[in-house]
Amino acid sequence: MSRWIKAAAIGLLVAISVQFMTGFAADCGEIRNKVLRLHILANSDTQEDQDLKLAVRDRILEESGTLFNCLDSKEAAEQSVDENLEQIEEIAADEIERQGYDYPVKAERVRMFFDTRVYETFTLPAGQYDAVRVTIGKAEGHNWWCVLYPMLCLPAAQPQEELEQNFTESQADMIENAEDYQVEFATVEIIEKIKNWFAS
Repeated sequence: MSRWIKAAAIGLLVAISVQFMTGFAADCGEIRNKVLRLHILANSDTQEDQDLKLAVRDRILEESGTLFNCLDSKEAAEQSVDENLEQIEEIAADEIERQGYDYPVKAERVRMFFDTRVYETFTLPAGQYDAVRVTIGKAEGHNWWCVLYPMLCLPAAQPQEELEQNFTESQADMIENAEDYQVEFATVEIIEKIKNWFAS
């Protein structure tokens, strides 16, 4: 039975992919390849652990500006991350201790799946992204995410300027005006979830 389900899923994926391979889906693929995300997982969903997650977030964002400011490519951002993962981890560990906890923390650069995500004034399509993942304790709580490159969530960020410099006009329009592309975003999410299902 599962073989037929997989065959049907493949057929659906192919049919939808053919329709969307150019245009919107192609732009989504380029957006994913241009972005480096930050992903922070809380120890649990208790209010205390969620508050701690946000405190760690604030410290990382506050002290990461010098690591990502004035970088002119995603590759440069990834290199900066690789050279400073230990520092990012130390920043998080220091804030955890300052808040009175003794949870272990780990920072790593990964490639992982994200659903379509809305962050204040912009939206990113579903799919596989490169990300800096910070896990606190058991990492069983709700997560928080933003974009390290281009600088769309750091304190020194100028989102409009970053969008114009790093994305084409059509890509920037998609990111800023997701309400105009609800069907397209939903369709791409279906495609990417099917891809991720097979990959996993």
